[in-house]
Amino acid sequence: MNWIAGLFMALTISSLAHAQEARPQKVDDLMRLLQDPEVRSWLEKAPGPSSEAVQETDAGLATWEAATRTRIDGVVAAIPRIPGEVLATAARTRADALSNGKLPLFAVFLGLTAIGLFAERMFARSRRGAEGLQERLLAIGVFAAAMGALFFAFGWPARPGIVLLASLLALVAYRTISALLDASVLASSVHIRAKVFAGVAVVAVTVASLGRPLSVDPATTEAISFCFSIALLALAVEGAVSSSGRTLATRISLCLAFVVIWTLWCVGLHGLFWLGVYVMALPRVLRFTGRAAAEAFPSEPNSMKRVLLVRGSRAVVVVAAAAWLALVWRFDPSSLVHNNPVVAAVSYGLLKSVVVLLLADLAWHLARSWIDRRLTVSSGVVGDASQAARQGRLRTLLPIFRNVLAVVVAVVAGLIVLAELGVQIGPLIAGAGIFGVALGFGSQTLVKDVISGVFYMLDDAFRVGEYIQAKSYKGTVEGFSLRSVRLRHHRGPVFTVPFGELGAVENMSRDWVIDKFRVNVSYDADIEKARKLAKKIGAELQADPELGPLFIQPLKMKGVEEFGDYGIVLSFAMTTLPGMQTYIRRKAYAKIREAFKENGIDFATPSVQVGGEDRDGAAAAAAAIRTQQSKAVAAEGQLT
Repeated sequence: MNWIAGLFMALTISSLAHAQEARPQKVDDLMRLLQDPEVRSWLEKAPGPSSEAVQETDAGLATWEAATRTRIDGVVAAIPRIPGEVLATAARTRADALSNGKLPLFAVFLGLTAIGLFAERMFARSRRGAEGLQERLLAIGVFAAAMGALFFAFGWPARPGIVLLASLLALVAYRTISALLDASVLASSVHIRAKVFAGVAVVAVTVASLGRPLSVDPATTEAISFCFSIALLALAVEGAVSSSGRTLATRISLCLAFVVIWTLWCVGLHGLFWLGVYVMALPRVLRFTGRAAAEAFPSEPNSMKRVLLVRGSRAVVVVAAAAWLALVWRFDPSSLVHNNPVVAAVSYGLLKSVVVLLLADLAWHLARSWIDRRLTVSSGVVGDASQAARQGRLRTLLPIFRNVLAVVVAVVAGLIVLAELGVQIGPLIAGAGIFGVALGFGSQTLVKDVISGVFYMLDDAFRVGEYIQAKSYKGTVEGFSLRSVRLRHHRGPVFTVPFGELGAVENMSRDWVIDKFRVNVSYDADIEKARKLAKKIGAELQADPELGPLFIQPLKMKGVEEFGDYGIVLSFAMTTLPGMQTYIRRKAYAKIREAFKENGIDFATPSVQVGGEDRDGAAAAAAAIRTQQSKAVAAEGQLT
């Protein structure tokens, strides 16, 4: 409620001030002379301020003080004349309407409002009950268009026409403000107070704007504006006091802030008045604007449309505030900006700097949104080898490009801001170049790391997600900076290695990998049967829906690798995608064990034969052999 009240009070008081001020023709002539190039060049070459100029400045301050006091006294004196002036003006307006054969203004106003509401209801039916802030604003636009078309379709007398038009605009403005308040997250009591405040503010602006067209006494118009400003101040203070969610010190501070801002308007310091308004209301307005804009794309957090709408809407609000402040300074003769060229240069330079920073912020967030979206897409895309390589290269280079772009945008925006503030950036750039050369000589290791990283990227030596080994460092590449690479070891530790320390890089995740392993079988194993079983197992693994896409060449038995101490060593090999060979090898081990076991192929196991000196046993064996030989000879003799 507090920031809403402050903003509405500022807008209303400013509108009242501009409605009641009529700038003399002499001031316009003076402004045109000041814009003339010859006059400006002569003023720039004029001598500096002297004692007479100081006296003129003091005289100007005294004149401002006297004018302010006179205006306040005139407002106080005109307050008793307000009822009579309002009644006389209403009578003149009614007489003009009736004399031209028109209905009373109130009846015409009700009729136009009824037609506008009917058009709005038809539009809402055509939208089939769609809800949201955008729909409400569109409906209010249809309401205003219907009333405006009917208003301009007929001719109206001067006074009744301007009163009717101002009333219709006030109604549209109040409905628009109510829609925005309904979209904001406010408590019920605060919501009601905000709408009451908005209604009073709209009526105050409308009445103040009608003073000059209806030939009301300027002093009376200013007095009416002053009374409305007091009412708005009272509502704002009441809202600050009744806010239970704030401490007592915060409430007192808000009340004092409202009083100070109102006092600045009363004494004619419009520039300081708007600065105070921006300090209080602009942060809340920016948050509300960003939240309302983000509701248009709730499911696309990183889309460029969402970033453009959210950041763009906030930038439009800030630029509009800066432009309004510049206009206030330009058309306020008592402003310090007109009296001091240095203050004027710095003030307008700050406003331009705000615009530059907003543009830089918008460009940076759009670029970062595009890069983040590309990184998200590249990490989720699965395709052929060439597409995977291209996406991996993007995941590697885009984070580095994002960091470089952030530095470039910040440096360029900073230089432009300094230039707008009047700083000569040419010597600054030259000095920065000399400092850069000296820094390069003093930090050769850093320069070496950065340049090495650039060439690693150009050579496409590794990408994010690949497993590499360089010297004693190995791990999966997780990310980069300008001078180092971050490696995640397969056991968990993270290495941050400068590019200059890498040297030769062994990339274990590029394109394909050949995995070889050995199996020991016994000497009496059937080698040919083992080869056929290995071929069958390779076909089964390749036919598996989970493992098949990971193969480039199936599992095969290469043959006998060597004769070991305990058995025959068989060699197996397969070609797979990088990083998947270990997973597939475990599956192959399990299948080889089951197949060999079922087909009688034994794995080699270490065995040792130990012999002793058994002489009696050896003698008995020799005697048995001799007995058998003698029996055989005797049998042969009998046959002959």
